[in-house]
Amino acid sequence: MALARRGGGTGRRAGLRIQWGIQPPCGFKSHPRHHALRDLLHCRDGLSRGELTLAHVLEELYANIEKREPTIHAFLSLAEKEELLQGAEGKEATFLLGLPVAIKDNICTLEFPTTCGSRFLQNYRSPFEATAVARLKAAGAQIQGKTNLDEFAMGSSTEYSAFGPTRNPWDPERVPGGSSGGSAAAVAAGEALAALGSDTGGSVRQPAALCGVVGLRPTYGLVSRYGLVAFASSLDTIGPITRSVRDAALLLSLIAGHDPRDSTSLPLPPQDYLADLRPNLAGLRIGLPKEYVPKELGAKALALVERWCMVVEELGGAVLEASLPLTEYALPAYYLVASAEASANLARYDGVRYTLRVPANLLAEMIAQSRTLGFGPEVKRRIALGIFALSAGYYDQYYGKAQRVRTLIAQEFQKAFEKVDLIMGPTAPTPAFRLGEKADPLSMYLSDLFTIPSALAGLPAISIPGGTIEGLPFGLQLIGPRLSERTLLAAAWALEEALR
Repeated sequence: MALARRGGGTGRRAGLRIQWGIQPPCGFKSHPRHHALRDLLHCRDGLSRGELTLAHVLEELYANIEKREPTIHAFLSLAEKEELLQGAEGKEATFLLGLPVAIKDNICTLEFPTTCGSRFLQNYRSPFEATAVARLKAAGAQIQGKTNLDEFAMGSSTEYSAFGPTRNPWDPERVPGGSSGGSAAAVAAGEALAALGSDTGGSVRQPAALCGVVGLRPTYGLVSRYGLVAFASSLDTIGPITRSVRDAALLLSLIAGHDPRDSTSLPLPPQDYLADLRPNLAGLRIGLPKEYVPKELGAKALALVERWCMVVEELGGAVLEASLPLTEYALPAYYLVASAEASANLARYDGVRYTLRVPANLLAEMIAQSRTLGFGPEVKRRIALGIFALSAGYYDQYYGKAQRVRTLIAQEFQKAFEKVDLIMGPTAPTPAFRLGEKADPLSMYLSDLFTIPSALAGLPAISIPGGTIEGLPFGLQLIGPRLSERTLLAAAWALEEALR
């Protein structure tokens, strides 16, 4: 799809009045009632005013599922439409009024198996549910189903699921990003109103960018990790993937807040993140690091970045030059830290517990054969790297040094935020690539080049649709200081409205 050019506000530099935006390939009709299904909050408002019924909402969603899911493969398990209708009957009127939300399949639920996209957990059912899921249900949401992901959330394309890849709704020959590719594809394809994903190094933001939707990574510790199957415990974060910034703010308001069951949970009460949304960027200083706009991005991507700068200025903000020179060290530091923590977290999968067990005469043989069959190649690669980084004689040289680099990156961000309020740049270096195109692990890892630094620093960040390149979505990322979600979401909403 080409960039839409319509009347409205943007850049003064070129003397133009242009809006750049993209419309997701949802397939919803233009009838006013169908128009109300454009996001979760509008559906909620339509239900509360009696303009919509839950049956109508589900009819539209499941029509899209019937049409697109055989190709997209966003879901690993899915509730029947009738189940959701029955589940809403006779219940008190809660805020979300029975509207469905999809959940990434590494977040524990009671209604469905939690497989993490792995043979190891193919039939695993959790005896408890994640705090984020419980809070959504307490607000009146229903769990629509579990979405596909790279195995144990280790990947950037959702090609590494043991149950087959997910495809991008914009072009089924391309990836949706990862590891929360199922959640992003379901929202973009109109199969779900909203979804939860997890972000370790960019796994909410990068697929959101490649699928043309909104993905929010909250400050580390703002949303409880209880019930999120651990990949890298010091990095993992649950975040919403939605059709709009308002929906992201709504879901964050519902799932954030202190949880005593998570030792890393911040002692903060729930907040209303919708309250501060505003249609301008008056007084905001937006930093554009030169490291996030290298010439290698290509002319079309650089032109989009220039347009974003024009829109920021039109909305009353200022774009300032910034520099984050340690960006080039973030990728190796991340893969050492994350792989080391993954090797420790995944040691629990031994064939003795959970679901997969390969019979053998000796315990050691049974464990070895179970892990050989249960883990896919990418998981094995990261476990091997993590074990090496933590091994005797190499711990300080690799893992210890990576942690020191991580501290320096966090300090560099802190220094940058003394001069700017937010940082802007592309979410990913390219639009969605073709399935199988990045067979080399390093080229795949480079997909997270712009999302990893803020993850290492534990900062909040959001990706919104920023335009298209050759008909494919290209994401705009905003990064803020710790606990700056109010400012971050307000700026993202103003930009989203201008770029729509």
